[in-house]
Formats: sequence, structure tokens, C-alpha cells
Amino acid sequence: MLTLRTEIQIAATPERVWNILMDFPAHGQWNPFVRSLEGTPRVGETLKVFIQPPGGRGMQFRPKVLVVEVAREFRWKGKLLVTGLFDGEHFFILEQTPDGTVLFTQGEIFSGLLVPLMKKSLEGPTKNGFIAMNEALKRLAEAPRSFITQQN
Repeated sequence: MLTLRTEIQIAATPERVWNILMDFPAHGQWNPFVRSLEGTPRVGETLKVFIQPPGGRGMQFRPKVLVVEVAREFRWKGKLLVTGLFDGEHFFILEQTPDGTVLFTQGEIFSGLLVPLMKKSLEGPTKNGFIAMNEALKRLAEAPRSFITQQN
């Protein structure tokens, strides 16, 4: 098993950050990692996700939504071919801090037979993809509202 975890402080409300995350059609416009996200953010639903880490190969998968707690947590779990080969439980957690900002945490818990073989790629390009997405989300959430409206 391998866990990747990244964090970033965002000067916005949890609701604002959440609304950007849940606007699935817009991800292709701002997100340098999750290039396409389709489906309904509802527990038990299956999503269609295309990720491409900076400098890495793209991958499409169909994870199942595990957790949807508005403005707090969104979590899905995907697998490569069959369960136990290469599984990933991806999570986005939003925590309001005492200073009014949001601590945004993105990570994934990888498990399965192929994880040791994929460790270098996961700790390199995949983690860099998480960081690039976090930074893009921060820029968008902290931008003036008029900018967000023009982008969507």
C-alpha cells in the first residue's frame, strides 16, 4: 500500500472551493491533472475520469463515488482491470481553518499487486499532478468572481 497526500492553503470559503471542484464540465478548462471528469457526484455513482500528470501519460478510468459531504469531502475508488491488481482511493478534503481559509487536501491510497512496480511513477508524475491541480484550484478560487464567471 502507498499513500500520497498533498495540501494547500486557499483564501476562499469551503463552499467556493467545493463549487469549483463539483463543476465537472469546467475541469478541462482549469485543471492540469484531471483533464476530464464526467458523471454525478453521488455515492454509488460511477464517474468517467481522464487524468494526465504533467509530463506523464494519460489514463482513463471509471471510479465509483464513495463519499460526498458538501463543502467537506469528496472521495472515489477506481481500479485497473480487476480489484486487487491496482486500486486507488482518491480523496479531496476541505477544512475551514480558524483564519477563514481552507486547507485543501488531495491524496490517494493505492493498493494492489502492481503498486510496488508503479511507486516511482506515483511518487513523481502523479504526485506532481496533484500539486499542479492544487495550485490551479487555489488560483481559481482566489480569483475575483468576475474572472470565474468569464471562464465558465
